[in-house]
Amino acid sequence: MESTHILLVEDEPFLAKVIKDSLEQRSYQVSLVGDGRNAFRLFGQELFSLCIVDVMLPQLDGFTLVKQIRTLNSQVPVLFLTARVADKDVIEGYSSGGNDYLKKPFSLDELFLRVNELLRRNINPVPAAETTLPIGQYQFVPHTQMLLFPNQKNIRLSHRETQLLQLLYGHRNQVLARKQVLLMLWGDDTIYNARTMDVFITKLRKHLRADRSVEIVNLRGVGYKLIC
Repeated sequence: MESTHILLVEDEPFLAKVIKDSLEQRSYQVSLVGDGRNAFRLFGQELFSLCIVDVMLPQLDGFTLVKQIRTLNSQVPVLFLTARVADKDVIEGYSSGGNDYLKKPFSLDELFLRVNELLRRNINPVPAAETTLPIGQYQFVPHTQMLLFPNQKNIRLSHRETQLLQLLYGHRNQVLARKQVLLMLWGDDTIYNARTMDVFITKLRKHLRADRSVEIVNLRGVGYKLIC
């Protein structure tokens, strides 16, 4: 049980503390984050056995967070916590990659049952560290920060390059808004940070230039699109 690491994403301080303390009393290791943006950063850095995600979060809502988590790991179970129980919300929760849905308010006993069931179904999870993302002929391995290409020397990416490529991959063949990237990775959309991001985009283009079918398109004033 000690090796079971849970990512808890909840912005209500009292509820978050109650859940975290209760799970830790049952010998789970729990990492608590209060917003979606930092939760995605942490998920990209550590291995988790389960994610418990509130839907209404600052910075990045729970549905969008889980969609991005699914670009890195398709196996980790996700339990949504929410007061939103309209049919369309439940459908969106499952379509974004959630495995279960728990309506607020809920009892801790019910939470424990859902957690145990999700972990039981996922006895042999695929570690996120083994996730390899295809980008044209490239293989992108986020947790080792490596970009692999046949018959060429492996490219080691910086932490920021890895984060940026993860976001682009999660929105591949779609437009990824500049402001969204800046807020998620840099915390604000100042001109200085925008120029810094452009530098990293240029670096990624150079890393990906061996495959001409792969392209990062700049839509001026709007954002970027990774074509692959």
